[in-house]
Formats: sequence, C-alpha cells, structure tokens
Amino acid sequence: MSIDRKILLLPGDGIGPEVILEAERVLECLNNKYSLGISTEKALLGGEAYEESGDPLPQETLEKADWSDAILLGAVGGPRWDDLPSEKKPEKGLLGIRAEYDFFANLRPAILSKYLVSASSIKEDLVSNLDLLIVRELTGGIYFGEPRGLIKKNKAVNTMVYDEEEIIRIGKVGFEAALKRNKRLCSVDKSNVLEVSMLWREVITELAKDYKEVQLSHMLVDNAAMQLVREPKQFDVIVTGNLFGDILSDISAMLTGSIGMLPSASLNESGKGLYEPVHGSAPDIAGKDLANPIAAILSVAMMMRYTFDLEDIAQEIERAVDSVLSEGHRTTDLELEGKLLSTKEMGDEILTKLES
Repeated sequence: MSIDRKILLLPGDGIGPEVILEAERVLECLNNKYSLGISTEKALLGGEAYEESGDPLPQETLEKADWSDAILLGAVGGPRWDDLPSEKKPEKGLLGIRAEYDFFANLRPAILSKYLVSASSIKEDLVSNLDLLIVRELTGGIYFGEPRGLIKKNKAVNTMVYDEEEIIRIGKVGFEAALKRNKRLCSVDKSNVLEVSMLWREVITELAKDYKEVQLSHMLVDNAAMQLVREPKQFDVIVTGNLFGDILSDISAMLTGSIGMLPSASLNESGKGLYEPVHGSAPDIAGKDLANPIAAILSVAMMMRYTFDLEDIAQEIERAVDSVLSEGHRTTDLELEGKLLSTKEMGDEILTKLES
C-alpha cells in the first residue's frame, strides 16, 4: 500500500525562500530515490503574506496546513515590517500557526560537527563532540499570556502564565528525550523570583518520579546561560519554558559556530510538525545567494525522523552534510578557510552526496 507524505513549504521572508529551495531539492531527490510518496504545496507566511493579503497568516495558508502532515518553514520578519501594528507583524503569523496546531514542543539540537570545531567562538576543548538538546515549551508562557499590550503611551504589560498540564506535557517530552540519549535532564527556570517558575520546578520534580532512570537537575536561567558558555558538555537535555528556551537556544547556536547550522522541530501530540532553521530572515544578505542552507536541510532530516519515522533517511541526510563539511566546503557565515560556496552551490554538494 502506497503512503502519502504531504509537506507544506512556507518559504517566508528574507533568506527563507533561498534556503527552502535547497531543502525542497533534497526532498525531491529523496522522493525519487526511495519512492517516499512525498507531495508538496507552497503558501505564504509572515511579511510577504501581509504584502499579498494584508494578513501574516492567510486563511489559504491554514487550509494548506490542514492538508499537510508536516510543515517546512524558512524564516519570517524583517525591518520592512517593523512599523506595522503588532497584530500585523510577520511574527504574528508564526505565533499563529504554532498556536493553531498546538506545536507545543520545540526541539533544538546543538551538535558541533568535528569539522567545524574551530568555527566556534568557544575554546575547542570545551565544545569538541558537543551534542545537546534543548526542549522548549512553545505555545505558552510570556509570548501568549494575557493580559498583554500597551496600557498607556508609556506603559506596557506582558504576562507569563503556565498551568500544571502545560508543564507536565513538555516535561514528558524532555524526560522521554533524555531516556533516548544519556539519561540526564536539566530543567531551567527562575524559581528564586518568579511564582510561575516555582510551580514549574514543583511539577517537574513530581514528574521525575515516573522517570527513575533519568537524572534530573534544576538550574536557574541566568546560571544556565553562563554554564552553556563555560562548560556546555555538562548538559544532555535541557527542558524549559518559552522565553528562556528562546534565549538559551540562540546561545547554544553559537557554540556550534553558526546559527546557520541549526535545525529545529516543533511538534504537537499527534506527531504533526513544524520544521524550521533556528536562524532568522537575515534581510541584509537576502537575494545574494550567500545564506547557509544547512539548517533548512537538517530540518528536513528532523522531519524524516520525528513526523515520518524514517530514521535511516534522517541519518543519510546528516551524513551527506557532514561529508560535504569534511571536504572543506563552507558558506560565508562559518568564517573558516575552505572552499567558499554560495547557497545553491552548498545545496549542489549535498545533493551530489545524496544521489551517489
């Protein structure tokens, strides 16, 4: 019986269309090679969606997202839209699609290729063989809490809210991930100041009783930020809330040499996923064929792993990327001596490995 695998491509803004094009070529290659039954659609999200329809998350995009099993996103945002009302900003489209499909669990791996150790801004002995995973709660916390907004011209409010059920379900994702790795989970909060973090720590501690094989530790977020730079390999899996996860995952990105290397997966309870590079829209290099497409291509690997349960193919993509890096091929963001490639040329090299 044939299996249909439906993927919605959301190129988005800035460099998004360029990196998604390379990821799309990888999907086409794998589909032809293994008859995966992949079909794709494209739709608008973010600033370009606003330009076209007046809405950063058009109804047509939601209809196509309903059709899909997985979504691959490029990036959203840029200074062109900074002066729009908050409800029209590109980021509202991204937050909206996360909320619409309850993509509550954001997985952000930080793995440093042995061929890029010298690209990291951290001493080589601290980051060599780095492999950590940040599990970030994505649909709650201060980005979604009410009340929010401008109260007066000179006063604004945002609200950080978590309930027990939200903490339990993201906690389970963290513990389950740790079970499949090195069985160490660090829960990051700010429980010395914030009541919402006090509840977070209490719930995670109670949940640990169901995961006796996992060694649980707790860390305050300011200390966690410092420790990620000071001794990153002490971490295996980090589980944390939306705001803290946003910040810590960007710190972990630079441990790997470039934010252009890091993929992410945002999953709901049914396995549907939103996959995207961790990097932003980088409008300063958009349209110049300079962007690093590796994070988008590795996001395809995560899609194969988490939504489609195709671990062998996920690993094949990862090996192809590593092989290209081993030959000294680099994009400008990596700032290393080597064979400097454009976005398309890097995609070509990875495709050559996959086709062989």
